Amino acid sequence: MAIEINGSQVPVPDDPRVSLLDLLRESLHLTGTKKGCNQGACGACTVLVDGERIVSCLALAVQYEGRSITTIEGLSDGDALHPLQQAFIDHDGFQCGYCTPGQICSAIGMAAELRRGLPSHVTGDLTAERVPFSRVELQERMSGNLCCCGAHNGIIDAITETFGEVAA
Repeated sequence: MAIEINGSQVPVPDDPRVSLLDLLRESLHLTGTKKGCNQGACGACTVLVDGERIVSCLALAVQYEGRSITTIEGLSDGDALHPLQQAFIDHDGFQCGYCTPGQICSAIGMAAELRRGLPSHVTGDLTAERVPFSRVELQERMSGNLCCCGAHNGIIDAITETFGEVAA
């Protein structure tokens, strides 16, 4: 029994109570995924499971047997950063950096949701095949990821630069 994490097979923990977050941080030493509130409210622990975003603090590792997990460490291609990682640098989308990995993983998952035409709470036309990318739509979709440093505008600018044409 294994979980694929950043392209490598990792055994499922023997203890079924281990959260995915604790497996990543404590067992695998993938410390990019942050433990914020540990209650699913801040988004600092967001990772991608088969391309969809989840908060890993509320997920039991055993639930993801046979699935593919991508953490912030798995987004780059060798020394080449993911375009969103580079955009965060270019737009000063971080200050302390604590929320940055969760913000980036969440934004990548959000872009995939837009590509699939999934509506959000603020989507005007729920029957439309494409959801228009807008600042309001982006803010709603990213509302589960908190930044306490005030880098919000840089975060929004980085995401817009990277994914602004995703639903156009």
